[in-house]
Amino acid sequence: MFTVVIVGRPNVGKSTLFNRLIRGEQKLKAITDRLPGVTRDINYGTARWEDRVFSVVDTGGFFPEEKAEDIIQKQMLQQVEMAISEADIIIHLLDGKEGLLPDDLETARKLRQTGKEILWVINKIDDPSKLNRVADFYSIGTDEFIPVSAITGFGVDELIEKIVAKIPEAAPELSSVERIPKIAIVGRPNVGKSTVVNALVGRNRMIVSPIPGTTRDAVDTICKYYGKKYILIDTAGIKRLSYYKNEISQELYVEKLSFYKAIRSIERADIVVLVIDASEGIVSQDQKIAGMVAEQKKGLIILINKWDLIPQDERDRKAKYFSDQIKRKLWFVDYAPFITVSALDKRRLTKVFPLVDEILLEYDKRIATSELNRIFSERIQQVVLSSGGKELRFYYITQIAVRPPSFVLFVNDEKAVKQHHLKFLEKLLREALNFKFSPIFIKIKQRK
Repeated sequence: MFTVVIVGRPNVGKSTLFNRLIRGEQKLKAITDRLPGVTRDINYGTARWEDRVFSVVDTGGFFPEEKAEDIIQKQMLQQVEMAISEADIIIHLLDGKEGLLPDDLETARKLRQTGKEILWVINKIDDPSKLNRVADFYSIGTDEFIPVSAITGFGVDELIEKIVAKIPEAAPELSSVERIPKIAIVGRPNVGKSTVVNALVGRNRMIVSPIPGTTRDAVDTICKYYGKKYILIDTAGIKRLSYYKNEISQELYVEKLSFYKAIRSIERADIVVLVIDASEGIVSQDQKIAGMVAEQKKGLIILINKWDLIPQDERDRKAKYFSDQIKRKLWFVDYAPFITVSALDKRRLTKVFPLVDEILLEYDKRIATSELNRIFSERIQQVVLSSGGKELRFYYITQIAVRPPSFVLFVNDEKAVKQHHLKFLEKLLREALNFKFSPIFIKIKQRK
């Protein structure tokens, strides 16, 4: 995915701009505060503009290496440099209130050395009357500045349009024969992810051990099932976010990087397989990982692993228990199928591949606008939706993208559409158009 990285010295408003760009696409936004240096780790999100999608990366404050005062700051700087290496465009965010400082000039010099394309964005320009502040920044070596206010939204639409204009046209879609599906295997440490990969591949490709955290990086492996190729991505175990805060050891720093690489693996996958330990049940971190997958709008398969540890006479009851738990704890991905497996003895693991194929068929499904509106009108006429005593009117719907199937629905009042309305509309589309396992995305627009 096209990646935009926000860079700047501490407290220029990077996290506020990040939150403004993703515009509520993610439930977990960047933490913002008036204190400098609140953001210590890089933070990934997805921005949508009409039918275009791009990745946004928020970073900790960027400053000259010689000014790093402790191990944490050195780690912050290394993380920023890692994010910059993955960028297609860098936003160098500047502070319109404080003006141009020596650290800004040093940061600009280092960013130019990367050879990446840079957008020079001046934040805290709250309204057009403050545009005269731009003149203070010309000595940075460019006359192409984008004034914005991350807090009020002034100028942000123009910034997004600049970004979208830089995104290359999508390459022609490959045929199903040419495209190799990418499957990311994710989960908490020690739930058996590498054992799952080894069992699917049929050989010991990954190092496995009972010690949590054996896998430190995302590793790609090609496997075949009935002659068809799949790319399996094994990832590091994703621990609680709080586990990574305020740590200074090199060992934990390596695990931080593994965490972010696991998140990137979710982003580049077509389908994500979430591995859950059958002996422990669905815990809060499983919910958070499923939330990350949902935010990325990826196809999801839930694998209840270590089924061999469940006594034979308990399995029917346990299967029903997990079915109920998924509906209750993972309700936001209730479209995802689940399988009980044992990676150790390879029980039912091959069921993954037919499910991947079925999800990808739905993931690429496109419905003609005329057919879409005919079916939608027939179903929506059977119910009356209202909000605050006002009747919601749905005018027409159109599909704007695939991977995932994405729709725009035009209404009489977009602010009146609440979360439960969206859930109802999603259920309606799934039933009417046979979207059984794929995520779908619905955008509401008010008809002018």
